[in-house]
Amino acid sequence: MSLRTGYDDDLRLAHVIADQVDSLTLSRFKALDLVVETKPDLSPVSDADRAAEELVRSQLSRTRPRDAVHGEELPDTGHGPRRWVVDPIDGTKNFVRGVPVWATLIALLDGDEVVVGLVSAPALGRRWWAAKGSGAWSGRSLSQATQLHVSRVDRLEDASFSYSSLTGWEDVDRLPQVLDLMRTVWRTRAYGDFWSYVLVAEGAVDVAAEPELALHDMAALVPIVSEAGGRFTSVSGVPGPFGGNALVTNGLLHDEVVARLDLPG
Repeated sequence: MSLRTGYDDDLRLAHVIADQVDSLTLSRFKALDLVVETKPDLSPVSDADRAAEELVRSQLSRTRPRDAVHGEELPDTGHGPRRWVVDPIDGTKNFVRGVPVWATLIALLDGDEVVVGLVSAPALGRRWWAAKGSGAWSGRSLSQATQLHVSRVDRLEDASFSYSSLTGWEDVDRLPQVLDLMRTVWRTRAYGDFWSYVLVAEGAVDVAAEPELALHDMAALVPIVSEAGGRFTSVSGVPGPFGGNALVTNGLLHDEVVARLDLPG
């Protein structure tokens, strides 16, 4: 990886922090004394989630004291145009059940633009990252990386679609639209969480969508998908991670999928 941007130092910092968090989360993965509680929204949270976010915040307060921080588990801190967005463990349900598909997501927003994104999945031995203008990459380190590119599939009939859970789409009254799309495409799978979107960036999946997401679920994924040549919007086509849900494609299929999923129920 040789391209340089104005956010190189921030990207390096994200890697350093992710290295530390990976050690923590791996040490708690499948731990017999893991403590799991239920949050008010009925989603699970483990002691590892909270410890991981505390670690990220501690490092940011030391190295980027002027930047704001938004995370999943703890209150927002700071003000100003630069804001770090953290999901300490994306895929907590997988984490607490011993499924290795979970990751730490770290993003930096400059104003309303996501300029750095990093996804680290230590149980898979994989990491993905991007900074504005630098391309999207995957590897074990900045010096050992492969650039990512989305697929060139341009027909839905040839596309692979990752759809999250059917009950989630039913809850937002879009199940008929999703089922219609599933009948059209070549292949369907529910990879879920961050995994669906980095697979789009890698060119292994062509379309991915989820019906209900928060900023911390999406922010780090936006530059990875975009720098790989894809598009990241809401289901109704609003660019970026602010629409409350996600539709990610290789770009070639995007408008057609928006038209299908955004039909009235």
